[in-house]
Amino acid sequence: MKACQITGTDGLNSLKTVDLPEPKPGPGEVLIRLRAVSLNYRDYMNVLGIKGVTGPVPRIPCSDGSGEVAAVGEGVPMWKPGDRVVVPFMPSWLDGEFSQTHASQALGGMVDGLLREFATMRAESLLPVPAHLSFEEASTLPCAAVTAWDALNVRGGLKAGETVLVLGTGGVSVFALQFAKLAGARVLAITSSDEKSGRLRELGAEAVHNYTSDPDWDKWVLSQTGGLGVDKVVEIGGAETLNRSIRAVRFGGHIALIGVLTGTSGEIQTVQILRKGIRLDGIYVGSREMFAQMLAEIERVKMQPVIDSTFEFADARAAFEHLGSGKHFGKIVIRL
Repeated sequence: MKACQITGTDGLNSLKTVDLPEPKPGPGEVLIRLRAVSLNYRDYMNVLGIKGVTGPVPRIPCSDGSGEVAAVGEGVPMWKPGDRVVVPFMPSWLDGEFSQTHASQALGGMVDGLLREFATMRAESLLPVPAHLSFEEASTLPCAAVTAWDALNVRGGLKAGETVLVLGTGGVSVFALQFAKLAGARVLAITSSDEKSGRLRELGAEAVHNYTSDPDWDKWVLSQTGGLGVDKVVEIGGAETLNRSIRAVRFGGHIALIGVLTGTSGEIQTVQILRKGIRLDGIYVGSREMFAQMLAEIERVKMQPVIDSTFEFADARAAFEHLGSGKHFGKIVIRL
């Protein structure tokens, strides 16, 4: 089979197409013919070799993929060849509490990911693709969508009428906007361009701020909320944005810390977290059960994921370069 593999530590130059043996499903396993894979910033960091993120090499990147069942091993009554399936970010995390064991099984990190033609997975890990979604659309869901769902609807306990702040226009932020609107929340958003501002409003953002022309977006948020701050922040920036998110959230509010786009460490105003009684949650995607609940809602309302662009497998490097440019709106997909 063809696979895209991180072969060394030279960044994008280390991303090579290789020939590997096609895997065979063992007892309790399913062989999946991958049809689409979507990119997350974590995948880009892995390819670049960011310290503290990158796993061993050689390694197949990418956690998010969907495809069809090609074959089943012994003792697999729930799937048959031709079934359309989507693969969870951490196949071992079926339900219950998060653990180090589950984290170690995150695809594309310490173990091989899905940027390949075939993969075997435990049968109980997989989920069916909603009938109204294409393989490309389904591939966008395992990391970004489940992360947004966990941040708002599981850990966040979002209620109708609350106000949510989303940062940027990447996959998590766009899914968070869509889920917040489904829950009856008011959404404020910040972005880097007026063009993206218009698209955020089309998706339902009530007000949008261009942080390139005015970096003081926390002051803008306070002005939009009568000085009180928002109920929830979906925080994807990390070190350089977290202090502004702390200032922008209300007393007793919730910040879901998801991304590290601006770095993996920094000086944080911890006293404000204490003084304002803020709940700060680190969100590392979610369980298969959360994924199933989210899929049920997506199917109920026929929600469509937002895809920025689709690349062919031969152009995988270009897909990663596009992600690194930050020009995308929504998800970037590679078709296999």
